[in-house]
Formats: sequence, structure tokens, C-alpha cells
Amino acid sequence: MRLLIDRLPSPVGKNFIVWDEDAQVRALDFEDCEDRLHQLLKRHYGQADLTPGRAPEIISGKIEAYFHGDINAIDTIPTATNGTPFQRAAWFALRKIPAGVTRSYGQQAEMMGRQPNASRAIGGANGANPVAIIVPCHRVIGSTGALTGYGGGVDRKRWLLDHEARHRV
Repeated sequence: MRLLIDRLPSPVGKNFIVWDEDAQVRALDFEDCEDRLHQLLKRHYGQADLTPGRAPEIISGKIEAYFHGDINAIDTIPTATNGTPFQRAAWFALRKIPAGVTRSYGQQAEMMGRQPNASRAIGGANGANPVAIIVPCHRVIGSTGALTGYGGGVDRKRWLLDHEARHRV
């Protein structure tokens, strides 16, 4: 599989963006998490050929708009991910959480038609999410309101949630 990769600047550090020839995002991760990015890509796609390129405007423009305050701009960025059916259902549910809103892992489980005690499995699926920010696992928090479990770090999670709260309409 041929995938393309670019680095995009953001207020939370440079991001790696990986997309396919159909301009569907396959991965987005933070530059300091490059090892995890490659592990997730290998797990989902095997040996993918990463070719440096310039991210299409349909992707980069919407990510830039998100960071400039149009927090809903990322909602229509096309993604394509491999994963188990359960993981894909969890990631689909993440995209249903509105920008500026948080849900607990138990609430995400309910969104998926699961019992709230599926929280641990939801956390595992969210942790395997290869498309940070666009598939917004940062919007899921602990049942006590604690900022837990974000691969990009709690400081980034806090920044993203604060950013969305500031710009929520």
C-alpha cells in the first residue's frame, strides 16, 4: 500500500499526517510520537510505503481552520482506518461527539450500544486510534471528569479541550 506523509505545524507541535491516494487520512499523530505512528501504521497496514508529499488542501486546510478556531472544520475530513470491527465502531462513535463536548468512556460505550462496563475495552480501542484530533479521542474523559488516557499526553488533551471550549458556538 502506498501512503503519503507530510508534517503540518500546529499550536500543539508539528503533526504527521498520512493519507492515501484518494485523499483519505489514514493516520495523524504528533511529531514526538513518531515511533507510535509507525507502530500503528505497521499494525494496521503491514509494510506501507510512506512517500513524502504535500497534504491535499482538503485535509491541510481543514486542519489549519480547526486550529484557527473553526472547530467543526475537521468533521468532514475523510478518513479510512483498518482495525477490528469493535475498534472501527469505537472510532465511528468518537466522530459523533461534538467539538467542545466531552463524554466518559461509559457514555461512549452507551453510544455504541454497549454496557457502560465496556469502558476498559473502549479505552483500548481509543488508544489504538491512528487518527488523532480528527477522530477525537481527546474528547473522552474519565467518569470523574479526569483527563485520562491520551497518547499525545494530558497537556495536549487539555489544550485541545480548552481550544474547543473557547470556540464552541
